[in-house]
Amino acid sequence: MILVSYFARYREQLNLGGEKLPLDASLNTVDDIRQRLIARGGVWADIFSESNLMCAVNQDLCRLDQAVEDFDEIAFFPPVTGG
Repeated sequence: MILVSYFARYREQLNLGGEKLPLDASLNTVDDIRQRLIARGGVWADIFSESNLMCAVNQDLCRLDQAVEDFDEIAFFPPVTGG
């Protein structure tokens, strides 16, 4: 089981802060999770198709090719700007 968390604008658009997904043989990387979310269609596809999507595994920023393991926490969030 992995915990997938959504932050900022993504949380608002999905009306969902997070969910648990069973880790199966098709989910090896963060990108595999992203592709599964895109397959849901609608707003899911809109959000997770964004080219500037940011992600983290266990609170460490990562790339989409980052491997995932059972009990990992994967977070998706829009780019952050500061001033």
